[in-house]
Amino acid sequence: MTNTKKKIPAGFIYFFGAFGGILFGYDIGVMTGALPFLQKDWPAAQNPTVIAWITSSLMLGAIVGGALAGQLSDKLGRRRMILISSAVFGVGAIMAGLSPDNGVAWLLVARVLLGLAVGAASALVPSYMSEMAPAEKRGSLSGLNQLMIVSGMLISYIMDYLLQELPEGLSWRLMLGLAAVPAVILFFGVLKLPESPRFLVKQGKFAEAREVLSYIRPDNVIASELHDIQETSDKEAQAAANINLGTLFSGKYRYLVIAGIGVAAFQQFMGANAIFYYIPLIVEKATGQAASSALLWPIIQGVILVIGAIVYMMVGDRFSRRKMLMLGGTVMALSFLMPAILNMVVGADKLPSMTIVVFLSIFVAFYSFTWAPLTWVLVGEIFPLAIRGRASGLASSFNWLGSFAVGLLFPIMTAHMSQSAVFAIFGVISIIAVLFIRFRVPETAGRTLEEIEADGTN
Repeated sequence: MTNTKKKIPAGFIYFFGAFGGILFGYDIGVMTGALPFLQKDWPAAQNPTVIAWITSSLMLGAIVGGALAGQLSDKLGRRRMILISSAVFGVGAIMAGLSPDNGVAWLLVARVLLGLAVGAASALVPSYMSEMAPAEKRGSLSGLNQLMIVSGMLISYIMDYLLQELPEGLSWRLMLGLAAVPAVILFFGVLKLPESPRFLVKQGKFAEAREVLSYIRPDNVIASELHDIQETSDKEAQAAANINLGTLFSGKYRYLVIAGIGVAAFQQFMGANAIFYYIPLIVEKATGQAASSALLWPIIQGVILVIGAIVYMMVGDRFSRRKMLMLGGTVMALSFLMPAILNMVVGADKLPSMTIVVFLSIFVAFYSFTWAPLTWVLVGEIFPLAIRGRASGLASSFNWLGSFAVGLLFPIMTAHMSQSAVFAIFGVISIIAVLFIRFRVPETAGRTLEEIEADGTN
C-alpha cells in the first residue's frame, strides 16, 4: 500500500475496487456485435468451429488467469494483481484491434491474453470487495462488481451498435480495440487504492491495516474488527504455509470449497453466456433476420442486466442468498424448458418466431439479480482466509471452464440440433444447480467472514 496522509474516500475505494468488472463485462459482450462483421470480413470465420474457438479462446485464457491470480494475490496482494491485470488487458485489446487480415491465429493469441486478464479480474475483484466491505453491506457492495460487469457488457453492446455502419474490417477491429480505454481508466484508478486490510494483516502490516480500516469503517468498530482479523490470521498462519491443491479438498475445508466452486461452475454451465455471446445469431436462426441487423437485441439484454444488478444492490442484503439462488434457478430452468415443451405440445410451426427470444429475456431478467451477482458474492465470502486467494482462483477457473465449454459448444450444437433442444439441456442443468444450492451451500448473508469460516471448518 502507498502511504498517504490524505484519507481515501470509501466511495472511491469501492468504485475502483469493483471497476475491474467493466473489463470483464466489456470483453464478454463485445464479441456479440463483432462476430457478424468478422464473419463477413474473414472467409474462415464463416465456419462455426472457427467462430466457436475465437469466442471461447478468451475463456481458455481466463481459466489460467483465474488460477494464477488467486495464488499470486496471496503473495503480491489484491491491489498489485489488479494493476497487472489491467495492463495485460490493455495490451490484449490493442492486439485484437490490430489483427491482420485473416489473422485467425493472431486474434486467438490476443483473445487468450485478454482472457488471462479477465480471469484474473474475476478472481481478484470479489475477494478485494468482500475483504473491504462490512458484513452488513457486503452483499450490496460486492454486487457493485456485478453492476460493473453488466455495465461493461451494455457499453460494449452500444459501441457495437454505433460502429456497425463503418466498413466491416474497421468496425469489428474498433469494437475490440476500444476495450483498452476502460483498462487505462482502471490502471490509474487502482494506483490510488489501498491494499486489503486482511492481506496486510497476513503480511504483519498492522498499522497499515488499521489505516485502511479507518477509510471504510466507523472509528468505534476498527479495533474489534482488526482484532478479529488478527485472530483468524494467526490461527491460520501455520496451516496456510502447507496449503496446496489437495489441501483445499481436505476434511477441514472441503465443505466450503465444494460449495463455492460448485456455485461458480453452475453459473456458467447453466448456459447464460450462450445468450450473451450469440444473441444476434440466435435471433437470426429464430426469425431469419440477418445477425448484423439484430444488434438492438444485445442492448435490450444489457439494459435488463443493468436493471437487475441495481435491483440486487437494493434488496440483496435483505434476503437469504440461498433462497434467491433457488428462486432464480427455478425460473431460469423453466425459461429454458418452456420453448421445447411448447414445441412438443403446440408445434414449432404454430409458435411465433420470437417465442424462444422472449423466454430467453425472462431468463436474463432473473439471472441478472440472482445467479449473476450472488455467485461472485459467495465466492468472495465463503472461503477461509488461509485458502481464500487460491480457492477463489480455482472457483474462477471452474467458472471460466463452464463459460469456455458453453462458448465453444453452443454454435456447434445449434448447427446440428434445434435451439429449443439445446436450451432444454441447459434447463435440466439449471434444475441440478437448484438442488445443489438446496443441499450443499450454506447461508452466508449478514455474517462476518470469520463467522462463516468458523462454521465451515468446525
